[in-house]
Amino acid sequence: MEWSDLKLFLAIARFGTLGAAARSLGLTQPTMGRRLRALEAVLGQTLFQRTADGFVLTDEGASVLASAERIEEEALAMERTLAGGSRQLDGFLRLSSSDWFGAHVLSPVLAEFSLAYPKVVVELLTDSRHLSLSRREADLVFRIAPFTETEVISRKLIHIEYGLYISRGAPHPQAGDGTGARLVTMDEAFGGMPDVGWLKRMLPQAEIVMRSNNRDVQATLCANGAGLAVLPRPLGDSLAAIELVDFGEAPPGRDTWVGYHRDMKRLSRLRALLDLVIERLAH
Repeated sequence: MEWSDLKLFLAIARFGTLGAAARSLGLTQPTMGRRLRALEAVLGQTLFQRTADGFVLTDEGASVLASAERIEEEALAMERTLAGGSRQLDGFLRLSSSDWFGAHVLSPVLAEFSLAYPKVVVELLTDSRHLSLSRREADLVFRIAPFTETEVISRKLIHIEYGLYISRGAPHPQAGDGTGARLVTMDEAFGGMPDVGWLKRMLPQAEIVMRSNNRDVQATLCANGAGLAVLPRPLGDSLAAIELVDFGEAPPGRDTWVGYHRDMKRLSRLRALLDLVIERLAH
């Protein structure tokens, strides 16, 4: 396998479509398709599943990807050494987190990272699904559930406090009752989350009027007077249009965990980003 074949494979894995991968390498889409078929024939393995949404790594492709990225790191390091250039990191990283965590907690850190390492392209996917590290759907994943996969290296990153919010200036309900109060809460698929049970216990007579699995949507609804909402403090405290409701007992908080595949532990750009995230957020 030649280095040019590895660059082609990595581009498809990172961009997910032949067209985008071809543009990144300055090739045509038919050329990319032809060379990929030739590469799979040489290896005797199908590296990607062809789906309506693009190219998804097979298990065999995920195994090749881990090795290909290590080779890429070595090749880039050698190119920099031979050129006498800087040790500036470059490459691509795909991250996954919840919508509100990505927008209100991660984004400032990612902006700082981008200024320090402008040649590293970071893609942040905000998705309620648990993206697979073993299938290389993401390089670094932030989520509220601990990682149980044996091939994943993980740690608890941060504990997030939650609060109950209401549109600023609106009358606060009484704890233990809630008659006449309106609630904006999680959709039924997330009905088992701790804050949903807390709301039912604290405001048993309140009426649910809106549901959403998106915390930013809940915050906007709350700010516009639709009803009370339990929100992560980093989100709720940032909005001037809403205020905390103090019942003497805060909603249960949540831990956020960060994980990456063990094959990625020597990837310099991932280590640089993870070190900054831990420095800025871990406590």
